[in-house]
Amino acid sequence: MTSTWIVAEKELLDLRRDRLFAILIGFLAVATLISVAVASADFRNQLDAYNLYVANLANSGSTVAAAAPQLFPLKLLRGGIEYLEILGALFAIVLGYGTIAKEKHRGTLQLFLSRPVGRFAFAGGKVLGLSIVWLGVVVALTAVSLVAVVTLGHAPIEGIDVARLLIAGGFAWLYLLFWTALAVGLTALSTRLSTGLIVALVIWLAFVLIIPQIGDTMDPDNQVPGGLFATLQIQKPDELAVLAQFSAFDGVRNGLEVSSVTKHFERLTFAFLGIKDQYNQQPLSLVWAAMLPYAITLTAATLAAVVFAALATTRRTLQRKQS
Repeated sequence: MTSTWIVAEKELLDLRRDRLFAILIGFLAVATLISVAVASADFRNQLDAYNLYVANLANSGSTVAAAAPQLFPLKLLRGGIEYLEILGALFAIVLGYGTIAKEKHRGTLQLFLSRPVGRFAFAGGKVLGLSIVWLGVVVALTAVSLVAVVTLGHAPIEGIDVARLLIAGGFAWLYLLFWTALAVGLTALSTRLSTGLIVALVIWLAFVLIIPQIGDTMDPDNQVPGGLFATLQIQKPDELAVLAQFSAFDGVRNGLEVSSVTKHFERLTFAFLGIKDQYNQQPLSLVWAAMLPYAITLTAATLAAVVFAALATTRRTLQRKQS
């Protein structure tokens, strides 16, 4: 076995014994279940309100009725995706920080570096082990999501739905790996361990919470539940004509949003899961064509974070004494 795989195996063994990690992942699974249950209850309330509306129309002798609300199974996962993009990124940072910090605290780092190992063996092993862990987490959360939609959401699942969910799971794995690798690199570069964690949390705060929220606030269509244009019954061509008058403003707003890797992940998953109405029930080929730039950017960002972790986690930086 290579030294890289030995480090990866050690990381997997450590995390298997880590109760905190199990608690964090369990929290994500429970949050997913609760979000599906809440979304399902909300749909049932809409359906009850619609049935009452139809009954009142029938009693009044009217034959005109609005379309019944439709249940699209994967839309029930919106809350779970939002939990993953916020809390999942935070957990990934904590995990990436911990994988370096524990070696320094336990004194096992000096023992490892005293051996003739490759230049990228330590960083490569850590990132490889963490990537395997996150793959297992994503698979487990995907299974939980499917079970939740069928049992709590009372929604039928078809083969195309499973395919869409698997694609979204692949992007979730890239997203979590990005934050973990970034935290590994920042922790290794920092003279003090706490500094690496603080810097990673500041980046998380800016690109996960602040920037996406600014972009959403600047979007006038988000200021009314259900969408401003839909509420005003403005047709799509008229909506585009209105937005064309504010192209510069919308360019700034969109530029802010796409500067965040979280927004790329959100747009990808919302499109493939059909949470975004524009892509709901659309062929996968059409969704891929529209989302390809975001998929490329998320993949490139993850690769860049992994390379950064490998280059930053050198023998010199790891042996640096805290000041």
